[in-house]
Amino acid sequence: MNDNEAGAPPFWSGAGFKLGVRQAVVAMPVMALFGFAFGAFAAHKGLTFVEASLMTALMFAGASQFVATEIWSHPMPVAAILALCIVTGIINMRYLLITGSLRPWLDGLPARQIYPAMAVLTEPGWLIGLRYRAEGGADAGTLAGSGVALWIVWIAGTMTGHLIGSLVADPQRYGLDLIMPVFFTVILVPLWRGARRAVPWAVAGASALVAARWLPGSWYLMVGSVAGAIVAGLQDD
Repeated sequence: MNDNEAGAPPFWSGAGFKLGVRQAVVAMPVMALFGFAFGAFAAHKGLTFVEASLMTALMFAGASQFVATEIWSHPMPVAAILALCIVTGIINMRYLLITGSLRPWLDGLPARQIYPAMAVLTEPGWLIGLRYRAEGGADAGTLAGSGVALWIVWIAGTMTGHLIGSLVADPQRYGLDLIMPVFFTVILVPLWRGARRAVPWAVAGASALVAARWLPGSWYLMVGSVAGAIVAGLQDD
C-alpha cells in the first residue's frame, strides 16, 4: 500500500518533513502577518522584545498570546498570574479536540514521532494536515515539517512587529484580525463532504456567536468547540 492510497498506514520520513515545509508555504504569509500584529500589540502593551519573542517561541498560540498580553502587567501579582494561567488554559483546550482528531491517522506511531509534531501544531498546520490525509497521504512527517516552518515564521513575524511597534498597535484597524478566519475558510472548502457533515461546523459557529454575545472573556471558544464536538459525536456512525 503506498502513500497515495486512502487509509494507508502511518509512517514518518524526512521526505515527509520536507513536504510539510512546502505545504506550509501557503500559510506562511498569514502566520507572518498575524505574528507581526501580535508583536506590535505586545510592544504597545509594554512587553520587551525578549519577552514577546520568548512568549511566541514557547507558547506558539496566537489567540491565547493576545489574551495573555492583555492581562500582562508590571509587576504581576499572584492573582493576575493565576487568572492568566486559567484563561490561556481554557483557550488552548481546543487543542485537546484538534490533536484528538488526528489519532485515527497517527495511532500506532511511536511517541518520538508524534509528540514533537504536536508541540508545534496550530490550526493552519492541522488543516493542512487534514487536507493532506483526506487526499490519501500517510506520512506523519508532514505535520512536523509544516509545524516547524510555521513556528519559525511566527517568531520572525513577532520580532518584526515588535521592532516596528506602534504602527500596527491595533490589528483590527488594518483588518489583520480577519486573516486567520479567511485562511481557515479557504482551507476548509476542499474538505467539504456534504451538508450533513457541515452541521457540526454550523452548530459550533452559531454557539460561539451566541456565547460571545452573552458570556464574558473567551468562553465562546470553549462553548463553540464543545457544541460542535458533541454534534459531530452524535452523528458518528
